Amino acid sequence: MASEYSFDIVSKVDMQEVNNAVIQAMKEIETRFDFKGSKSSIKLEGEALNVASDDDYKLKSVIDILQTKLVKRGVPILNLDYGKVESASGGTVRQQIKMKQGIDQENAKKINVLIRDSKLKIKSQIQGDQLRITGKSKDDLQAAMNLLRGAGLPLELQFVNYR
Repeated sequence: MASEYSFDIVSKVDMQEVNNAVIQAMKEIETRFDFKGSKSSIKLEGEALNVASDDDYKLKSVIDILQTKLVKRGVPILNLDYGKVESASGGTVRQQIKMKQGIDQENAKKINVLIRDSKLKIKSQIQGDQLRITGKSKDDLQAAMNLLRGAGLPLELQFVNYR
């Protein structure tokens, strides 16, 4: 038996699922009656989505459709970073949505503090854009997972490499 158990905390967005959700959202937009003749579009460019439409109201509708498709495909909505709505050419508006990949240093420190204050017998260690949690008891590790799920952090966490 191993004397130490561990798991990693990551925050990743599956870009293939995002691509599939964009394709599904565009199909729905093309077939909906309220978008007939509209210049609405969603483009995936690297780790960002560019959403454009005729006006603010239709832009919000396009983003709502996109979010619905992302949720159905299991993409965490908390990892989306919405830019400001800008005017574009031809009287349209656009908005850029960036995908947050990894855990930034500020949130990693918050997670460390949460774990330290929990009085569980576990250790946390920042490793780049992820955290490694180690402990002698699997029960303590599962308690840490439940603590972090209920912590209300501004990003979606996944727990991987549970050993």
